[in-house]
Amino acid sequence: MTRPCRPLAALLALAILAACGADGAPERPEPRPGVTLTGTVEVGVSSRP
Repeated sequence: MTRPCRPLAALLALAILAACGADGAPERPEPRPGVTLTGTVEVGVSSRP
């Protein structure tokens, strides 16, 4: 009798590896003329009193 959670665990592990860059390092796309992106990004944690 097989455990029903083993295939699910294997599928979950595969999904995690695929999501974290298992296929290689990210590559920057080729620049296209006429497309410009600018801006700032802030990441943090805040608490409200």
